[in-house]
Amino acid sequence: MKNKIESTLIKDAEYGVDSRYASDKVKEKDSVYLMEARLNRIKKISNEDIKRAKLLQLKLKMDDFIKNPVYNHEKYFAQFIENYIDIIYSRRNAFAIDIGISPISLSHLLNNHRNPQEEFILKLMVHSEFVFKNICEFNSNIWF
Repeated sequence: MKNKIESTLIKDAEYGVDSRYASDKVKEKDSVYLMEARLNRIKKISNEDIKRAKLLQLKLKMDDFIKNPVYNHEKYFAQFIENYIDIIYSRRNAFAIDIGISPISLSHLLNNHRNPQEEFILKLMVHSEFVFKNICEFNSNIWF
């Protein structure tokens, strides 16, 4: 049998603050302060830090995919490339120009109309090594 404190903690978990308050008014006030503190901290995060966090998140997703493979690899490859490009560039055409392919070829790859050529994957490996160099350890062979 759960005691009263345990059931209260579970019931009010969405506030993110300790729910053992004397009144709901105090609990509500603390939850507002906590949310304000979170929002102020988020406002201070630089765009560069956000980009690093998103790239690290992408790397972890790719590592998880390799550990737990899925049958339709092509679909996931295109999604990983799309996420990678959208994190780094504001326009996909800029990525295509940077790695030396046409924007139309990139569009075909992203929309699963073509399978990636080995040359594209090699260019992507070189590009990702450069991008991840100061962020985290990244094995560029993951693109294969």
